Amino acid sequence: MERLAVVVFNLGGPDNPEAVEPFLFNLFNDPAIISLPGIFRNPLAKLISRRRGPVARDIYAEIGGKSPLLEETQAQAEALKNKLANLAGDVRVFIAMRYWHPFSEEAAREVKAFEPDQVVLLPLYPQFSTTTTGSSLKAWDRAAEAVGLKAPSRAVCCYPFEPGYIRGQAELIRPAIEDAERQMGGGKRARVLFSAHGLPEKVIARGDPYQWQIEQTSAAVSDALAEALSRPDLDWAVCYQSRVGPLKWIGPSLEDELKRAGGDGAGVVVVPVAFVSEHSETLVELDIEYRAVAEELGLPAYVRVPALAVQDDFIGGLARMVEGCLGEPDGIVCLVGGETGGRLCPSNFKGCPLDTV
Repeated sequence: MERLAVVVFNLGGPDNPEAVEPFLFNLFNDPAIISLPGIFRNPLAKLISRRRGPVARDIYAEIGGKSPLLEETQAQAEALKNKLANLAGDVRVFIAMRYWHPFSEEAAREVKAFEPDQVVLLPLYPQFSTTTTGSSLKAWDRAAEAVGLKAPSRAVCCYPFEPGYIRGQAELIRPAIEDAERQMGGGKRARVLFSAHGLPEKVIARGDPYQWQIEQTSAAVSDALAEALSRPDLDWAVCYQSRVGPLKWIGPSLEDELKRAGGDGAGVVVVPVAFVSEHSETLVELDIEYRAVAEELGLPAYVRVPALAVQDDFIGGLARMVEGCLGEPDGIVCLVGGETGGRLCPSNFKGCPLDTV
């Protein structure tokens, strides 16, 4: 009886108020986030986490004092396991978080004890970035080596326009557009804002494909919506949220787009395009902070689309990617086609894990 282990990766989040500061330390001590030598990065991470801790605790207090991300990911893991039930004799889905429990080390020990014949590594980050998927896969490699996990392993690179992911997004956005336009009245049409977590410009300048992939996803979802709504002139834009620190970040910001909508008298539908689970960036930033900005600007509608969570098309797409990995060689797998050798990203993106092809 063949055993298949699927490991899903996500950011993680504090599970109580006391965990907020160590969670932040783990985040800022990651060389993928702050690219300084450890001797400098470690004390800087301690300083940042200490200073940001009280503000972050207040943010999590808005949603019960902890992140809901683990429970959300557990539900996705269970839904995925059900979709994969006939793929192998015994299929189990494990969770590896990057900055809080369960860490990759914990997941690797569980996978090793399962004694799988094959392992598929599946990031819950649809768009690849060196700061998310890249960091998670490096952490997993270290953990797997430490526990002596030798089973053949393939890692899904990214899936910015996997059909189930795109279809799932469009299905959730359509009723939100209807809601916004009902609030606006008078036959007015809403503007769709695809909001993603931002990155410093210097990360993109080093060849990280994240921003390009966000744009590709947004265009693909917009095409699907335009067809479904018979609206070729769909009004949409890409923007970014969650900026921290003094560095220059990619833009435009969501706040800038809300101001533009206010000047145009447009209602907005906000899509957390890179977030597949609810967490502080959706439940606090989008639902509370940016909603308040929209109300202050006098927007006629502000409707936030829910994260995909266990939406059936999305989970089905994840399952297809797991199945697609099984016939591939060990290592990074790009399943959505592209330039050469199955690569999706254009060759100028040196941050792509397939840059060697």
